[in-house]
Amino acid sequence: MFKMILPRLVLFRKEVVQLWKAFWAPETPFYLKAATLFTAFYLVNPIDLIPDLVPFAGWIDDIVLVPLMVSWIVSRLPVKVKADHRERNDRVIEGRARRL
Repeated sequence: MFKMILPRLVLFRKEVVQLWKAFWAPETPFYLKAATLFTAFYLVNPIDLIPDLVPFAGWIDDIVLVPLMVSWIVSRLPVKVKADHRERNDRVIEGRARRL
C-alpha cells in the first residue's frame, strides 16, 4: 500500500508547487485563482463536509478532497503557465566546485 501512496504524495507536492507559481502568473484565469483560494480555505476552515470530530472520517475527507481539488485545478491551467513552470524546473546546475 505504501508503494501506491508515495508516488501520489510526490505528485501532490509537485502540483502544489506548480499551483503556487500559477497563482501568481498573470496568464492564469481568475476562476482558477479563486478555486485555489477556496481549496486553501477549505483545508484550514473548521467547517467540513464531514466534521473532524467524527473519528478518522473527518480527516479522510480532507485527505481525499484537497488533493482532488488541487489535481483538478492543475489540469485546467493554461498551457503557457504549465510550460513556464516546466522550463524553470528543467535547469541543470553545474556540479563542479570552484575555488576563488
